[in-house]
Amino acid sequence: MKLSIQSLTGGQSHVLAGSAAGRKLLAALIESTPAVTAPEKIFLDFAGIDVATVSYLRESVIGYRDFTRAAHQNIYPIVANPTPAVIEELEHLLDARNDVLWCCWIDAEDKITSYRVLGDLDPAQRQTFDKVRELGSSTAPQLADRFPDLGIGTTAWNNRLSGLAAKGLLVETRQGKTKTFRPVLEGS
Repeated sequence: MKLSIQSLTGGQSHVLAGSAAGRKLLAALIESTPAVTAPEKIFLDFAGIDVATVSYLRESVIGYRDFTRAAHQNIYPIVANPTPAVIEELEHLLDARNDVLWCCWIDAEDKITSYRVLGDLDPAQRQTFDKVRELGSSTAPQLADRFPDLGIGTTAWNNRLSGLAAKGLLVETRQGKTKTFRPVLEGS
C-alpha cells in the first residue's frame, strides 16, 4: 500500500516543517492505516516533497513507524521516493536517535527500483541483519546452529532478531512457539 505524503498534507507545500505539522500528518497516517492480519508494507511516498525537516520527520515518519510497530505488528512503514534533502534530514534524525529506517524508490508502475537502510545499526544488530539477509529468513535456533563459531546463544539471537523487528527491518512471523524473521524488503 502506498500513502502519498503530498496528498495527505493537502498538496499545498513542497516543504514540510515543524513538530505540529508532523503530528497532523501522523494523525492522517494513522487514520489511513488499514487493519491487516498478514504483514503489510506501507510506502510513505514523498514524491513531490522537496524538503522535510527533522522535527517534522520525527513527529510524522518516526512517530508512525513507532505507532505501527507497537499497535499494528503487521504494518511495516517504508519511506519511498525521498529527495536527497529529505534523506539528509532523515539521516540526521536517525543518527541522533541511533535508529534505522527502510527507504526505497518506486517507479510509475509501483515497482521498487532500489532500496537501502538509512541510519546505522550497532555491530551486533548489523551482524544479525546481515546473517538474516544472507539466509533470506531464519529463526534464532537456526542462527545459533548455523553460526556456532560466533558464540551467540539462541536467546541472544532471538533478542537481536526481535530488536530488528521492532525497528521495522525484519518481518516476524510465528508458527506455534517458533518465530521466523525475514527482511521487510525481500532480497535486501
